[in-house]
Amino acid sequence: MLEKWTPQRLQGFAVADDLQVSPLYDDGRTCGTPTWVWSVVVGEHLYARAWNGQRSSWYQAAIRQQRGRIHLAGCNFQVRFAATSADSAVTEQIDAAYRQKYAGSGYLLPMLQAGPQSATVEIQPI
Repeated sequence: MLEKWTPQRLQGFAVADDLQVSPLYDDGRTCGTPTWVWSVVVGEHLYARAWNGQRSSWYQAAIRQQRGRIHLAGCNFQVRFAATSADSAVTEQIDAAYRQKYAGSGYLLPMLQAGPQSATVEIQPI
């Protein structure tokens, strides 16, 4: 059974703006250099997108290794990274969460384009 984030954690994550992802290196043991990325909460799920789409090195490592560490809301967590499905309803919900959380940012519209959308990962606790 997969672990789930607690409602209290999700509430904190929804407003936090300090997500740093560190997928494992290819050795499967060492966490990579932390990379700051935007994150959103949709329902009981935490998501992040890669600005450079699937070319992003952190995204490639996250998909390849599927594990790593994040720093969010002032805490470190061991996590599992999972690619999201191409389900348009899920993509629309994630887009809406990005619009709400990052309204007013000049970087918002590029994050809603096909490249970053295709490089969306769900971050799950271990």
